[in-house]
Amino acid sequence: MPAPIDYAPRFEVPEDGEGDTQADLLDVLHGIADTTFRDTGRPLRSVHAKSHGLLRAELRVPAGLPRPLAQGLFSEPGMYPVVMRLSTTPGDLLPDDVSTPRGMALKIIGVRGERLPGSENDITQDFVLVNAPTFLNAGPKAFLGGLTALAATTDQAPALKQVLSGALRKVEGLLERGGTESAAIKSLGGHPATHPLGETYYSQTALLFGRHMAKVSVAPVAVGLKQLHDAVIDVKANPDALRQAVCDYFAQQGGEWELRVQLCTNIEEMPIEDASFEWPESLSPYVAVARIVAPPQVGWTAALSAAIDEGMGFSPWHGLAAHRPLGAVNRVRRAAYEMSARLRARRRGAPIVEPRSIDEVPFGL
Repeated sequence: MPAPIDYAPRFEVPEDGEGDTQADLLDVLHGIADTTFRDTGRPLRSVHAKSHGLLRAELRVPAGLPRPLAQGLFSEPGMYPVVMRLSTTPGDLLPDDVSTPRGMALKIIGVRGERLPGSENDITQDFVLVNAPTFLNAGPKAFLGGLTALAATTDQAPALKQVLSGALRKVEGLLERGGTESAAIKSLGGHPATHPLGETYYSQTALLFGRHMAKVSVAPVAVGLKQLHDAVIDVKANPDALRQAVCDYFAQQGGEWELRVQLCTNIEEMPIEDASFEWPESLSPYVAVARIVAPPQVGWTAALSAAIDEGMGFSPWHGLAAHRPLGAVNRVRRAAYEMSARLRARRRGAPIVEPRSIDEVPFGL
């Protein structure tokens, strides 16, 4: 494994007008939440509103990791309970034949150590992941522009989105058969209608990894999960087809994933501030630092949705100082996560909670 370079503050450079961009971003996300609350009466997330799987798992950190990998949460062997949430990106609750990128959020419980500001009293570490190795936009201004365009479609007729998504999926399929793909087309509704459990998920942006810098991924390793890679789901048959597919799988068998990190070994080829730049695995491959194990279980229930979708927040800023998110995109998103949690708490009339035990979550009900 190549030697990782140490973090230095000079690797993070504010984008011009970053504060103004952050304020505008909050306005856009607040507007999405206002629209969906008006339409549904529910305090939904501004992004990743719809969950497709709500799972109980365990993170297992092995003994004997090499020193560059034995950092933060992974510095000592241990086992931690995990809440796993599978979702898709829109802020409104769409039928699944509007096919958009998939997300995975992890909340690891029982994590001790120096905390990030705002999470000092918590014992959780969150990782927020999407099934693409890079962020769609390089920096906050581009991110704001794309989100503003998507926000304008939030309350548009679902039937029109379904028609558009079907057309975009055909375009994306042609591109992929030609050996290429389009993140923009996927984000607009052209994501292939594939099984979310067959995907590999990525942090997309960088984070501290102890004294180093890294990106994180979660990749399926169980045979049953690996067989679902690129498995097509009939999303026209059921508006909640992805959720049904997750439930069907976990009713029969469990799942295992590797949590992997890609250490930064060359700051010119692996920049922090360009979130759209893919770090070459030829320079630094993803390496496993833990395993996530989930037993057979009920994959989603209304009680779990109330507790997790409505009652919890997932943010990369919930966690250890040793895993602080890096870069401008993460800096502006921090305020967005905080605003979303406050807004949802006010509208639901109850606080957004950070669990201190997995037993607080109604798994098995």
